[in-house]
Amino acid sequence: MADPSFYVILNANAGTANAAGVTAEAVAELFEANGLRAVVDARSEQPLADRIADAIASPAPTVVAAGGDGTITALAAALVGGDKSLAILPLGTVNALAKDLSVPLDLAGAVAALATGEMHRIDVGEVNGRIFLHKVVIGMIPGVAAGREHIRGRYDIAAKIGFLRYFFRRIARSKRIAVVIEPSSGERRVERVQALAVASNAYDEGVGQFFSRQKLDQGTLTLYVLRHFTARDFIRLTVEMLLGRWRDDEALSVESVNAVTIDTRKDLIKVMFDGEVETMHTPLVFAIRPKALSVIVPANTATPAEAA
Repeated sequence: MADPSFYVILNANAGTANAAGVTAEAVAELFEANGLRAVVDARSEQPLADRIADAIASPAPTVVAAGGDGTITALAAALVGGDKSLAILPLGTVNALAKDLSVPLDLAGAVAALATGEMHRIDVGEVNGRIFLHKVVIGMIPGVAAGREHIRGRYDIAAKIGFLRYFFRRIARSKRIAVVIEPSSGERRVERVQALAVASNAYDEGVGQFFSRQKLDQGTLTLYVLRHFTARDFIRLTVEMLLGRWRDDEALSVESVNAVTIDTRKDLIKVMFDGEVETMHTPLVFAIRPKALSVIVPANTATPAEAA
């Protein structure tokens, strides 16, 4: 029997997978229906690190993350610098990288796209030696994201209303923090901020675009500094995003950097790391790794390098 072309790591507990009851058998059938040879690993009882190690040791040239952004980031970190490519079956709640790469958000469409997919290389960010694909955020945003975890998996109106109340209470009570910002080319400075984010490449500014990126191979980080964030700021920024002119908002500054160090008075700080809240040691040392990750994207779509 020929070696498989795809090794699929299925996270059946991811948002969409859990809600839709996606099974290993269903995923395997979709690959077979598209004439693709695949091994589907659905061993949820095994540590993710062990499953990733098995995928890398397999003969399959492409490893597929069938899950949410956390699964995708963990797998990407292991594949950076190697000879295997990353493919995505978006089964999470946000599916940020899948949207950036124009991967179909329905499972059947995403598998079908792999049959004619093309390999491209994209940048990845690095902070304190760890790989990230989207952004790392400090300040009030990680606290808001932590509150979101309490309603994960709930879709009723009561849960949504409760989160909105929590969100606006958090805004009202949040305080600015002092951060030391030291770009690789530029002066060291101290700022008081409500939130600060470092993203791999830059988010697009366009009508109706919310945190989306067409260009993923420009070889730069983007530093977003939010100096204040009241309920009024939130409403204004949301409207500006809808209208496609948020980068010029008076509460926000945007700066392109090749590397940057962020420090605070605390040795440990909560961050939102590609959508997941965790604690990291300071200082946070950021760098960009240009075209370090090979990804499979649908054919006949705008690629990161071609989008203009």
